[in-house]
Amino acid sequence: MDTEHMKTTGRNDLPTADAVSRETANQGGVENLSERDQLAASLPEPGSETPLAQAVAEDARRRISFGDKDFPKPDHTRILTVANQKGGVGKTTTTVNVAAALAQAGLRVLVVDIDPQGNASTALGIDHHADVPSIYDVLVDGKPVIDCIQECADVPNLWCVPATIDLAGAEIELVSLVARETRMERALSAYIAGAAERGEERLDYVLIDCPPSLGLLTVNAFVAADEVFIPIQCEYYALEGLSQLLKNIELIKSHLNPGLHVSTILLTMYDGRTRLSAQVAEEVRTHFPDQVLRTAVPRSVRISEAPSFGQTVITYDPTSSGALSYLEAASELADRGAGIESADSDISG
Repeated sequence: MDTEHMKTTGRNDLPTADAVSRETANQGGVENLSERDQLAASLPEPGSETPLAQAVAEDARRRISFGDKDFPKPDHTRILTVANQKGGVGKTTTTVNVAAALAQAGLRVLVVDIDPQGNASTALGIDHHADVPSIYDVLVDGKPVIDCIQECADVPNLWCVPATIDLAGAEIELVSLVARETRMERALSAYIAGAAERGEERLDYVLIDCPPSLGLLTVNAFVAADEVFIPIQCEYYALEGLSQLLKNIELIKSHLNPGLHVSTILLTMYDGRTRLSAQVAEEVRTHFPDQVLRTAVPRSVRISEAPSFGQTVITYDPTSSGALSYLEAASELADRGAGIESADSDISG
């Protein structure tokens, strides 16, 4: 084979940045795009024989498209319970990173940590030792949320009601209390309604991070929320527990919270190298086409490292593929919230 011929012809098959810019201009008129979109359009499209360069260029496009972008505000405070009784599917990771992405994009966000492990509090850099006022005091002692809330130091417009180890005994203590299932709903409603009195803007989002169980803490979260946000790991076992979760949501809907519905499903720990991840993703999208977000969060070392520094991946490594995926997921969540929400998308019944 003529090696000289390969040298002279192999590289010239790849389009240059100028060629892409001209093609974009011909198709839609690059002069009509924003400066950010023009920059993204000018990036070259590597051929399929250079997958690494293709991934780098794609990540660059995603970073540019989210630079200084503000997400639309919903017309009311959206309260989402992030739940899945299976452990290790990315509930806490999803809660804190979506919350940080929403807050970074100009929205006012509150995270309520009701997992006794307190991992969401840790990831947001929030103090949650035993003496700190926490969600335990709200649920068991009736303390107002305003007395337990803490601001996240790394992300403006992001607050957290932390969980302490006392919450581990709350399941037992709640059993004997009056209106045990609605205690969180009443506390959150009072806090949100009091924003004007306190001279504050209303919250745009409340995300409740649940423990991996279906006990009274999770029931409180379901009663307090309008929507359920389910992270699903792209593995077979994650699908097995989904039907039981939907049955429990239907019970809550029938007896305690008629407006509850599953609005959002996010595929997490997606590994594009395996057929299993693709098969699980395809099955979930087939069964729940209106709820599954287009973005799937890949397995990422950066996502796993971030909590050890008391940060979300959004602040720890904002250029990583994991951070970009959570930004895209948050953007899609915000876009859906700004539109007309329909109960027809309910999959719990």
